[in-house]
Amino acid sequence: MSQYPPPTVIVASTKSVALSLVLTFFFGPLGMLYSTIWGAIVMILLSVPAFIITLGHAAFLIWPVSMIWGAWAAHSYNQRLLRRAGL
Repeated sequence: MSQYPPPTVIVASTKSVALSLVLTFFFGPLGMLYSTIWGAIVMILLSVPAFIITLGHAAFLIWPVSMIWGAWAAHSYNQRLLRRAGL
């Protein structure tokens, strides 16, 4: 009999950077909910008044920023998983 406890296995799936880009391309800040909830909340709270003030023209700034932030968040999440796994 072994005196060591059995190893614990934690299974977590990675997030797709491509899917994050697609979701933010079509849904803007709402698409960020896939990759970062706090980032999505921040962008939604910033975009609503910006859209009202600029009559929607803020989308030309909000959408690309959301796409970059969402892709970065998904990539960072995957990197944290790999570091935890020791790979």
